[in-house]
Amino acid sequence: MGVERDEETVGILLAGGRGERAKPITLKSSDYIRSKALIPFAGRRLVEWMTDACREQGVRRFYVVTHGLENRNQIKLLLGHGERYGVDITYSRSRFDRYNVGSAGATLHNLEQWDLQGRALVLPVDSLFDFDLAAMEATHRAEAAVVTVASVARTAAEIAGKYGVMRTDERGLVQGFVEKPGAGELHSLFPRTIDDPTATLATNAGMYLVDCGRLRMLAREPELFRQSHQRLDWGGDLLPHLVERGVPVATHTIGRLGDMGNVPDYLQTVQLVLDGAYEQMNRLMAAPDRTGPRCWIHETSLQTKDDVTGTTLAQKIEEGSVVIGAGVRIGRDVEIGPGVRLEHTDIGDGAEIREHATLVRSAVGESAVVGSWADITDTYIGPMAQALSERVRPLRLEQFSAIGDGAVLWPGSRFCGVTVYPRLRVPALAGVPAQTELRHADDILRWV
Repeated sequence: MGVERDEETVGILLAGGRGERAKPITLKSSDYIRSKALIPFAGRRLVEWMTDACREQGVRRFYVVTHGLENRNQIKLLLGHGERYGVDITYSRSRFDRYNVGSAGATLHNLEQWDLQGRALVLPVDSLFDFDLAAMEATHRAEAAVVTVASVARTAAEIAGKYGVMRTDERGLVQGFVEKPGAGELHSLFPRTIDDPTATLATNAGMYLVDCGRLRMLAREPELFRQSHQRLDWGGDLLPHLVERGVPVATHTIGRLGDMGNVPDYLQTVQLVLDGAYEQMNRLMAAPDRTGPRCWIHETSLQTKDDVTGTTLAQKIEEGSVVIGAGVRIGRDVEIGPGVRLEHTDIGDGAEIREHATLVRSAVGESAVVGSWADITDTYIGPMAQALSERVRPLRLEQFSAIGDGAVLWPGSRFCGVTVYPRLRVPALAGVPAQTELRHADDILRWV
């Protein structure tokens, strides 16, 4: 039997995914994908924030589902066995990797391996959740649920073509699922959304509170057992299977979900966190250094001098030559030149923002360089990347462009929604269509 206490909820982190949709954020080089758990976010790795968020709500034991040598090693090098985080962490065994291709199949196989019987909070490592675990547990107990699905309330306009919807009864028990319905189907199935555009529906947030013992018994049914040895996902397979058989699946509305699955969602989540929209992150992060506007600036960066004027960032802010707007985080040892304007932007340790650059709703990785007079909006710039720019040949990046680790952009480029893979050297280009991915040197030659 499992050793967990009756009132204890353990955490199960699903960390085996490859992070394909989040490229180039998940790429260290063109052929080396870092674990989604290691996505950089507001000065730490995403899985570190997740671990702290769960620990703050009483979770002290974690089980991590990994997949393959690199994925497992990357996460274990960061988290270890939880000593730094005040928790205990156990990892899935490599012999189960062949089953870790579906989120639900991976969960079921490892529940058996770890012999868990009590409650477990199952959550992916590529999302940020704002939730109250105690309230979710209360719903779970009240409905005697085998699974309680964390849900996010969204309007029909937000849902159409993007999110799946759960049909629920008056108690909040799931009766069925509608996979990414269009506007017409939504209005047909939920007529109230026509009369009231502000009416909300329950969408699956991808986090589940489960009764491990009961779920393990159900997983031994022949059909489910067979599926779990092939590919079995939570949202598309396991939950519909349980609901069709009358198994109690409850819903519990949480505050927010930040999906890191692609660059636009990543940048939007960064902005919301820096704006204070995630209550739990507000508790986990240090208090802002300034509240009007709300920003974080590390003391070492305030005292760092630029090589143009020789003045510190603190001096430039005081004299008004650097403008720091709302929702800005500046890490350690960042060098910022005169004339810089920042708004809703996260800047990693050791980065350089050269004179008269403007960054809005963007993220800059550790030790990256943003050149002088660069105009950057809604863009991700990876660690050690160089976005070079000059006054006579300014660089312009916008509309969710993404520059991978160590890439170099020459002055004069204008990119809208373009992705540059790690370590590429890109000459000045203009007219590259949105959604273009520059993966190799051959891709660049097409536009030179």
